[in-house]
Amino acid sequence: MSNISSKALSSFKYVYLIIFFALLSGFFHPLITGQSFDVVIYGIFILSTGLAGCILLYKTTTSESKRGIFFVSGFSLIIISFYFIFQMTGRV
Repeated sequence: MSNISSKALSSFKYVYLIIFFALLSGFFHPLITGQSFDVVIYGIFILSTGLAGCILLYKTTTSESKRGIFFVSGFSLIIISFYFIFQMTGRV
């Protein structure tokens, strides 16, 4: 029984993150203005990329053997996320 509840709780975490990222990306703006949801999907992708980079940086502090790999890949994902943000806003 606890295995099922832990899987449900784990899936709830990811659903919560996707909903939070959708709201943070401006989910209601296309509904009000009648535009497409492409910007919202792109925003969710950008935020998920940044979150994955932050998680890998956190794993840097907890891992002994793969510390360098987590560090480089975490910062790489965060830099990619920043590039996507600047590209989306038209500053690149």
